Amino acid sequence: MTATLLTRQDRDGIAVVTLDNPPVNALGRALRRQLGEVIAEVGRDPAIRAAILTGAGRLFVGGADITEFDRPPEAPHLPDVIAAIEAAAKPWIAAVNGPALGGGAELALGCHYRIAASGARFGLPETALGIIPGAGGTQRLPRLIGVAAAVEMITTNRQMDAAEALAAGLADRLAGADLIADALAFAQEVSGKARHPGARQKDLADPGEAFWSAAGARIAKAARGNPAPAAALAVLRHGISAGFEAGMRLERETFLKLRNSDEAAALRYLFFAERAAARPAALRGIAPRPLGRVGVVGGGTMGAGIAAALANAGLRVVLSETGEAPLARAMDRLDGILATQVKRGLHDEAAARARREAVTGITDPAGLAGCDLVIEAVFEDLTLKREVFARLAEVCGRETILATNTSYLDPEEIVRGLPGQERFIALHFFSPAQVMKLLEIVPLTATGPEVVATGFDLARRLGKVAVRAGNCEGFIGNRILLRYRAGAEAMLRDGISPAGIDAAMRGFGFAMGPFEMQDMAGLDVAFRARETARALGRDVPETAGDILVRAGRLGQKTGGGWYDYAPGSREPLPSQQVAALLAPYRKGAREMPAADIAAALVGVMADEGRKILAEGIAATPEDIDLVEVHGYGFPRPKGGPMFCSARGTVRPER
Repeated sequence: MTATLLTRQDRDGIAVVTLDNPPVNALGRALRRQLGEVIAEVGRDPAIRAAILTGAGRLFVGGADITEFDRPPEAPHLPDVIAAIEAAAKPWIAAVNGPALGGGAELALGCHYRIAASGARFGLPETALGIIPGAGGTQRLPRLIGVAAAVEMITTNRQMDAAEALAAGLADRLAGADLIADALAFAQEVSGKARHPGARQKDLADPGEAFWSAAGARIAKAARGNPAPAAALAVLRHGISAGFEAGMRLERETFLKLRNSDEAAALRYLFFAERAAARPAALRGIAPRPLGRVGVVGGGTMGAGIAAALANAGLRVVLSETGEAPLARAMDRLDGILATQVKRGLHDEAAARARREAVTGITDPAGLAGCDLVIEAVFEDLTLKREVFARLAEVCGRETILATNTSYLDPEEIVRGLPGQERFIALHFFSPAQVMKLLEIVPLTATGPEVVATGFDLARRLGKVAVRAGNCEGFIGNRILLRYRAGAEAMLRDGISPAGIDAAMRGFGFAMGPFEMQDMAGLDVAFRARETARALGRDVPETAGDILVRAGRLGQKTGGGWYDYAPGSREPLPSQQVAALLAPYRKGAREMPAADIAAALVGVMADEGRKILAEGIAATPEDIDLVEVHGYGFPRPKGGPMFCSARGTVRPER
């Protein structure tokens, strides 16, 4: 027997229909069928003058049932349900009680009127999943709020809050404290009107070729291999030039085509992987420790970024440096980060001041006593890190969690012999820490489960994607990065040029290739890691990167790495000096098809990923792909190296 997923209560001639399909009132087939039946019942009932549609709980509708996207579409289809509302003789009022996203926003758009609670939000995030709105969103939204605003919402995943929706014409009224009471009064007001026009009946002017060209260029630059934003723009434009019905037909055709694409499959895969990563099964029932005051040791680029991320999340921060001059430089870095965030519109000046005031600078580590968590972010040197943790163990109580941000060193060695082993953990942030979404959480042998849970809770508060990793050199991400770079250098040794390799990986969807990336980050970073390993007696062969570093070529910061750079420019230029330095290292010169380069290097990453899985360093292929997408720029529409390898979708962008 099918569960009842909505309720209808009649109040003074007004039907109040409440969608109740927890957790997000997703518009699955059963709910669509029941809603269609209620729409017909309301239309036949002579005692009903109007209908209110709202959602149970904190959401109006969170979207379609995404699990249905891997099956053939099943009737009743959402466009038909919405069309039935729009065609109804009696007015339908969407009482938007919370987020109305995707199909939920389209459902609200199909109603004749919209009244929004203070917590309402409207968004059409479909392009982030490799598809476009498929139930009229590309056609109704521009007719309500204008073409420019609709293009921005649909192609960039921008959402509107209640006040913005009212100003834009998306909402007809804002509700007070009692949404349903206000909606009932509004329904009584409009029920006597003879005509209740839908969005389709509103006039819409073509903004002209210059607008479409600019929008297309902007979208192409930002899409990074995702075909959906450009497709949405084309469908929206078609609806303006050919009319609403023609736009609806093309929208549905495009939606169905895209939902079967490799890109949409990859983006759905990541959607579910991200949702699963946020709540690991192993931590269910384990409460995290409360976090109010967090210490950061080291105010360099990484430490200042971590401090900014913590302050942005509303935490009080204690930033520790070795003296007044280094502390002043650390605070300057923090001020620069906050100023950049203001410039980018992430928060205003008042919020920047509040964040800055939440950070206290100290030069005596004793000031870290009383912190709930302390994160070490000093130079990647084992002796230095051991000294830091020995001092932290002295000044911090056993209730303080102590975390290292090491990238390559063994965290077990960093804390070996110190008391309170259950409170130590590795939290590997990625630079810039206030921007990058990945956080690798690496429990040590004795780490307590509540400490691990606190790491995941911290990631949630920081808005980051957390992945649990086992302890090995480089953890998950840097271990794969080493193999990726080694694979690229092997191609270089066989005669493929750095520019050819980089171009192939950009064509696959990366923002930059492996050699460009090293020049941006600095070749000395990986060089120091190799030198540390050599000092520990490990057999680390000489690399082409070592040759360049020893010649003083550290990347963009020295004006030359794998490429040359003109003063003040970041444009990579072929380097005759590099060619001469590496001539004894290389086997002549040859070309290789871009598709083969990309396939080989993604294959190297996937092969290392399989070893990581076999060793238990990562729990699932999804965890590996999340690390690569969120920490290393693997193109999101490709899903990650493990997804590509399993699906056989390694190819450059068309």
